[in-house]
Amino acid sequence: MKPRLGVLASGRGSNFQSIQTEIVSGALDAEVVVLISDRERAPALEIAENFGIESRYIPYDKSNRQDFEEKAAAMIEAHDCDLIILAGFMRIITPWFIDRFAGRILNIHPSLLPSFKGLHPQKQALDAGVKIAGCTVHVVTAEMDSGPIIAQRSVVVFDDDTEESLSDRILVQEHLLYPEAIRIYSEKRSAR
Repeated sequence: MKPRLGVLASGRGSNFQSIQTEIVSGALDAEVVVLISDRERAPALEIAENFGIESRYIPYDKSNRQDFEEKAAAMIEAHDCDLIILAGFMRIITPWFIDRFAGRILNIHPSLLPSFKGLHPQKQALDAGVKIAGCTVHVVTAEMDSGPIIAQRSVVVFDDDTEESLSDRILVQEHLLYPEAIRIYSEKRSAR
């Protein structure tokens, strides 16, 4: 049975679009059933609409993060989602939400974890002088960017790279990696 995906997004939605494109092409056997954004004008909402996927903006208040999470959880549960995909969702998720969907939340991070967790990992990689950077899809746990790794892709760091140029090349790999990681994760879960 194909997994039902719920997507949380904050921004441009390029990773969400790459996942949905793989689904439409038949390369990924899954279905995005709902997209939720914490930003009212996030381009990800428009992408969902263009694909005919139900989407919703839920306001996010930093002083009451659980209010957003409770509303998002209600939508995810109403749509019977098997897996929650964080696609450029730029918020720290609370333990309440992580516990509610334990082992069913995936995130993509633009570094080869466990290196360079948190913000600006591309800049961290450049500052450290590494020759290989990349991206990682992992299961979300209470500790930031520390859950079990599902898949990674690497990118060579050039001597003249800037944070922007490295970020752009990593993003190309993210678009390939996320659908692949969803496939790997879903196959492992269904095999249990």
